[in-house]
Amino acid sequence: MRRVTKQQKVKAITEILESYYPEVPVPLDHKDPYTLLVAVLLSAQCTDERVNRITPLLFERADNPKDMAQVPVDEIREIIRPCGLSPRKSAAISELSNILVEKYGGAVPEEMEALEALPGVGHKTASVVMSQAFGEPAFPVDTHIHRLAYRWGLSTGKNVQRTEYDLKRLFPKELWNKLHLQIIFFGREYCPARGHDPRECPICSQYGRKTLFK
Repeated sequence: MRRVTKQQKVKAITEILESYYPEVPVPLDHKDPYTLLVAVLLSAQCTDERVNRITPLLFERADNPKDMAQVPVDEIREIIRPCGLSPRKSAAISELSNILVEKYGGAVPEEMEALEALPGVGHKTASVVMSQAFGEPAFPVDTHIHRLAYRWGLSTGKNVQRTEYDLKRLFPKELWNKLHLQIIFFGREYCPARGHDPRECPICSQYGRKTLFK
């Protein structure tokens, strides 16, 4: 494991991620900001793969705020049940769809604060929509990125909010949108939560915390 400055580590990790994932598709299938917003909301405590199996069924029923607002909440809940937390998520989808129709003319707002004010939409979900739907610089940090940032010595944050703050300070703004996806893909393939051997990981083996090797 190398002795490097934080700046050298950031540069090296950026280069490794770019070499492994020069192109990164958006993990959640969608066709516009609204369908992305709903898909991200459904992804809470659920895998992207499962969400991508369920959203076609939901969007066949309604794929815009006006139509979704007319679907009974019980029907939404039944469709999205496999994603988990269906009572809460179905209520949020119904309520935010009504708000989008009544307050925004059926469009998804392009401001972080407006997105965060929608039912069921937290900071991470709003950040994903801002970055992936509107191309605005954002660094959505979930528990997986939070874990990797700690493993790689990029943050000692005790929560995702602090980790997001640290990562935004370390990496140039123009890299944020792509970088958060690169970290997610890298984590799934090379740096998983369980069964991880840091000696085999292309990043941990060179830049991981010493505690990983005890």
